[in-house]
Amino acid sequence: MPMPEMQPVISSNVAAVGYDAENRTVYVQFLGGSTYTYKGVPEHEFEHLRRATSVGSYLNRNYKNVYPYERVAV
Repeated sequence: MPMPEMQPVISSNVAAVGYDAENRTVYVQFLGGSTYTYKGVPEHEFEHLRRATSVGSYLNRNYKNVYPYERVAV
């Protein structure tokens, strides 16, 4: 599954985010270079993440332990 277009975000931890609407998958690229996918995420939830005042905090509060995730790149 090719990675969608990544949108840079202002964050102390996250470099960019992207969304694959067909598969309802969010891609999160961290500043350290690793990329994770979060599966089954509604598009409106991705928009909340993208527009969050703190992307990293939003990710921790609303994605981890909610959506299944996996590391896809180092």
